[in-house]
Amino acid sequence: MIIINVKEGESLDKALKRFKKKFEKTGVLRELRSRQAFEKKSVTRRHVVKHAIYKQGLNLESAV
Repeated sequence: MIIINVKEGESLDKALKRFKKKFEKTGVLRELRSRQAFEKKSVTRRHVVKHAIYKQGLNLESAV
């Protein structure tokens, strides 16, 4: 369970923003979406490799 202590004088918007950040870091929503449909390990691995290639390409572009 995520607990956010609202500080004195802090706006509700800031507290909500902190809650959203903490919630996103836990990865609950990401896991829920991944469990909705089964994905084979080979497909998951392929996505990871494609993402790594993409990120590497971005790093090479910024270095040039």
